[in-house]
Amino acid sequence: MATRADDLIDRRHLRRKLTFWRIAAIAIAAICIAAASMWFYDDEFGGTAANHIAKVKIEGTITEDEELLERLEKIRKAKSVKGVILSIDSPGGTTAGGEAIFDAVRALAKEKPVVAQVGTLAASAGYMIASATDHIVARKSSIVGSIGVLIQYPDVSGLMDKLGIKLEEVKSSPLKAAPSPFRPTTEEERTMVRSMILDSYDWFVGLVEERRSMTREQVIALADGSIFTGRQALQNKLIDEVGGENEAIDWLGTKGVDVDLKVVEWKPKGGGSSLFFSSSMMQAASRALGLPDGGEELLRKIGADRLFLDGLVSVWQP
Repeated sequence: MATRADDLIDRRHLRRKLTFWRIAAIAIAAICIAAASMWFYDDEFGGTAANHIAKVKIEGTITEDEELLERLEKIRKAKSVKGVILSIDSPGGTTAGGEAIFDAVRALAKEKPVVAQVGTLAASAGYMIASATDHIVARKSSIVGSIGVLIQYPDVSGLMDKLGIKLEEVKSSPLKAAPSPFRPTTEEERTMVRSMILDSYDWFVGLVEERRSMTREQVIALADGSIFTGRQALQNKLIDEVGGENEAIDWLGTKGVDVDLKVVEWKPKGGGSSLFFSSSMMQAASRALGLPDGGEELLRKIGADRLFLDGLVSVWQP
């Protein structure tokens, strides 16, 4: 009996030891996985990532995206990033948004080689951002260009007249809150707006002139709002090469980047407030138009999201 009791005790001890080592093995494995993740993906958590080529997608309507600007700054500081590919597919957006991203890309390009790889479209502010890189690659059938600036506002004064609605206003000076959608635009107001447009246009032309090593006359000849295929853009010196990501990587290789490095996409951490606001506006517009669930996606595809851009915009509107 004593021997049997001793055997039971020994078995219990053995089970406890096995349970302990199983738990210890699982804990060690979890720590190793976490350490490997931090080692590879960097940066935010103080780890050291494996050397790689960073890829950043810039898609859709461009605004002053704080999350994207922060991401570009982290890439600039990341020692593991040896080169950067900006994958651009955008019709443009606000001039302020394009300017902010342009400046961030220039700061990045001073420390690491940066190449733009155009997908379907890089127009207006989208092309502005592409020009901030040191090499632009586009497909033969990509759409490139639309260099210019515009401001749009509706005139609903005729509709107000039909509905019997009058707008009363008291303002400090004639150009305050002008132009207004609630009354026809005066010549004085048009002159003010046109002055703003021409100033921003002059600035945009200057960026392209500097970045593409072209004369001002050459840029102005192209900066009438025209769009070009990738092949035409190459002939007009708006891009440097026809191709895709492989060609972009090959160019990075000419700048001392190991072309065998893995391309790792740096994705956004989550939707920012500006994205939430835009989505909310699109949902409201969808409901107002009586569209079914998911109607906001239809509106976005046909470009209705651009109606909610404020101020001066640089955007291609087919």
